[in-house]
Amino acid sequence: MTPITFSLATCECALASDLDSCYKRTANHLIAMDETAKPLRIPPEMAIYAEKHEIFDLVQTLVTNLMVDKPEDPIQYLIVLLKRGSVEVPRVMLLGPPASGKRTVARKLCEHTQVIHITDSNILKEDTDLTKKALQYKAKQQDIPGDLWIKLIQQRLSKIDCVRRGWVLEGIPRTREEALSLQEAGVAPNHVVLLEAPDAVLIERSQGKRIDPVTGDVYHVTFIWPEDKEVVQRLEHQKAVSEEQLVAQLMQHHREVHALRKTYRNCLKGIDADQPHVDVFDQVCCGELLEAVSADSTNMGELIKPYLESGQQVPDSMVLQILTERLSRLDCTTRGWVLHGFPRDLEQAEKLQESNFIPSRVFFLEMTDDVAIERVTLRSIDPVTGERYHSLYKPAPSPEVQTRLQFNPKDSEAQLLQQLKEYWANASSLQDLYPEAVHINADQDPHTVFESLESRLVGRLQNDS
Repeated sequence: MTPITFSLATCECALASDLDSCYKRTANHLIAMDETAKPLRIPPEMAIYAEKHEIFDLVQTLVTNLMVDKPEDPIQYLIVLLKRGSVEVPRVMLLGPPASGKRTVARKLCEHTQVIHITDSNILKEDTDLTKKALQYKAKQQDIPGDLWIKLIQQRLSKIDCVRRGWVLEGIPRTREEALSLQEAGVAPNHVVLLEAPDAVLIERSQGKRIDPVTGDVYHVTFIWPEDKEVVQRLEHQKAVSEEQLVAQLMQHHREVHALRKTYRNCLKGIDADQPHVDVFDQVCCGELLEAVSADSTNMGELIKPYLESGQQVPDSMVLQILTERLSRLDCTTRGWVLHGFPRDLEQAEKLQESNFIPSRVFFLEMTDDVAIERVTLRSIDPVTGERYHSLYKPAPSPEVQTRLQFNPKDSEAQLLQQLKEYWANASSLQDLYPEAVHINADQDPHTVFESLESRLVGRLQNDS
């Protein structure tokens, strides 16, 4: 029997076009071997077995990922990939101009999702030959050559922590050339977030920064101030660039941002950074599941997009299909999930149960209509700073700010009354379906409400264990 060799060189064309056909041709060739040769090492049923268990697709996925990511330890990489299954880890690029809040959002995002935070500075902290070579350029106050910089990024992202948990690249890439080089090197994000804000706001934000030397967190005397007094006491002034330098950096960003938009147009999401960082983070990390799906170039995304654009309600069948797919992913099955504002009625709740997604704890946050109206209709936002205010609980600090406050049309009393009417029409049937639900008085300060939720949730978890 003539031995068959199967080398990477044999498959170069297949990687570029169709690995699957390459594997199938090889399998068919094995089956068509000389029938007189005995014994057959590979049974004729191999192709049938491979098709049944999707072996061809599995091998294609493994080899493709291996050749794209080029990990330092291929065997360990493949083991992690097989254990992870089909779940795709987050690969996020967080871009934006100076002072747009990239560092704050990236830190919160990584804390929330447990992915690896990658910055220019921590890439250069790696103890490798490439890093030492790059630091030689830095010591001479020279720019690191583009090809060397791409290799450094690729080297860091190929490490097992990034492969296993995913990553967030903060402020990388900065130019279209860098973006294209990363693509050529196989560094492909599944999400690109672009923070945007007016230059006047960014210039104002660049002044007054403070840094926590212990955690590295960045604060601001106006926009982000820590609540912990101990943190406040140890804050240090962060060296700020001059206004002239910042303007030059902003001009450079404006020159490149259009090209970056085009490069990542299929996975790009722009977010207004001229608002409180908490709201920015909510849009980056959480957002509305339906909006995220509509942004995808999938059949379901195209189907629900017209509903969202016209303000119509997405049909329950589509919502359930999207929701059950999301709850079936590994992070939800291993870490748990929280559904906020869903189900809204008995039919949705029953369909959720039919899909075998049964909540272990249900909470009803309760307050009177008068309190809800007071909370919602009296809130406003400062378009200059992005700070939120409330006529009773957090009034504007000055007449100047008061005169420029804006109110969201969605917070009108008429719209809120309609929402309350729909809620109360379904509340009793939902409460009957979940008789063991916990009812929390939401007419308290947020910290007290959270503690009430946490104490009941922790107590339930301890009893279950």
